[in-house]
Amino acid sequence: MGQPQKAEIWKPNKKGSFYIYWGWNRDSYTKSDITFWGKSYDFKLNNVIANDRQSLYRANLYLNPSTMTIPQYNLRLGYYFKDKYEISIGADHMKYVMKAFQTVNMNGNIENSGTQYDGVYNNQPMVMDTSFLRFEHTDGLNYLNAELRRSDALINVKYFNLSTNYGAGAGVLVPRTNTTLLGNPRHDEFHLAGYGLGVVGGLKLSFFKYFFIQGEAKYGFIHMPDIRTTRNPEDKAKQHFFFMQYNVVFGAQFQLTNWERKKKSE
Repeated sequence: MGQPQKAEIWKPNKKGSFYIYWGWNRDSYTKSDITFWGKSYDFKLNNVIANDRQSLYRANLYLNPSTMTIPQYNLRLGYYFKDKYEISIGADHMKYVMKAFQTVNMNGNIENSGTQYDGVYNNQPMVMDTSFLRFEHTDGLNYLNAELRRSDALINVKYFNLSTNYGAGAGVLVPRTNTTLLGNPRHDEFHLAGYGLGVVGGLKLSFFKYFFIQGEAKYGFIHMPDIRTTRNPEDKAKQHFFFMQYNVVFGAQFQLTNWERKKKSE
């Protein structure tokens, strides 16, 4: 009898390979207390509601190199330094938009603002009218981070691989905050505002050696004690909250050395 036929099984998550991916996210945020202070005001807004703002899909927006950074996106570059372990750096471009016209409790004081909002506030309900405050990190809530992840194969066939992908990371927040407060001009420049921590888990479908699609869920904490709100450097805000991020990304993975294969009896 002849020898049984052997089949090649592809093993994509191997030491020495690197990858890059690009994709998009949707996000949700817990309620947040936000404190604002400056030369003539110091007040806190309690339990503020905010949402993300993903752009409606249009091919000439999402796939055009000149506009593809407008939607909420994810960019990551990683390297497998062991068979199952990778280290990566990336940018999670989220958007944080305070819900307009919500009612929140306000504590603190405002004086000499030249507006109707001067006064002392003691747990007073306050409608977030845009004439008083517009508060958004819409260009965006930029989380620049490094992560350590592990991959474990679930299914290996000749040209396809399904694996889990999970890990943790930390980074900094560099938002470009769109804020108009008491009629002051907005600052609207990138600014190092704080830090973030996160854990991530997902499923990765690799195919034809070099390409993959990955779905991810990321849960994390953001603390920004130094948010710029106006052109006056004395005007600041601070907040912290938890976030949940859902990502769909597309990428390519390459081996720096020869792709490893093994023989497996049918």
